Amino acid sequence: MKVKVLVAAHKNYKMPSNSLYLPVFVGKEIHPDINHTFQGDNTGDNISAKNPTYNELTAIYWGWKNLDVDAMGLVHYRRYLSLNHRKSLDSVLNEQQVQDLLKSADIILPPKRRYYIETNESHYFHAHHHEPFKIMRQVIAEKYPEYVPSFNKVMKRTWAHMFNMFIMKKEPLDEYCTWMFDVLSEVEKQTDISSYSTYEKRVYGFLSELLLDVWL
Repeated sequence: MKVKVLVAAHKNYKMPSNSLYLPVFVGKEIHPDINHTFQGDNTGDNISAKNPTYNELTAIYWGWKNLDVDAMGLVHYRRYLSLNHRKSLDSVLNEQQVQDLLKSADIILPPKRRYYIETNESHYFHAHHHEPFKIMRQVIAEKYPEYVPSFNKVMKRTWAHMFNMFIMKKEPLDEYCTWMFDVLSEVEKQTDISSYSTYEKRVYGFLSELLLDVWL
């Protein structure tokens, strides 16, 4: 299988030497002069200019629309997938490990992040503005009612697969990205974030972290 794992980055940083990994500078459309080594997320079909509100999703969108691969993944410049729990670049998943895992699975995920005493919904409400979450819930109810039971189930859980990290075969990747970006686009149309702080304007990236488990 032809596989690429995108490494989302917004600064110059040391990257894995393994050819499996493709460093992608996110928000390249906004910061064209910061990095000339990494692949920019502003070529072909892209949403690079939305990086301040979509975070690493601009890399996922770019890879989904522009790469000819059998499977694609995303990690972060300081956060990787590994089988041995070590954090060095020498310990990240390699090509053979990914190929072996994809023989028996369509999707590779990071470990669950556990909140223990908080649900995914309560954790989000404690950390972020409530209105975008409520709009997202309504969008799903109106456009994708078959997802409502899964949405409610995931929001009541005390764990989730976070950070928008995964490796997916092409077919589930197409299905997931089509659904996820459509939901977020509708939320974006209905949400006024003009008064939000720079951090809180990253809202669509924050919301998307909750959508992966709903779709799964």
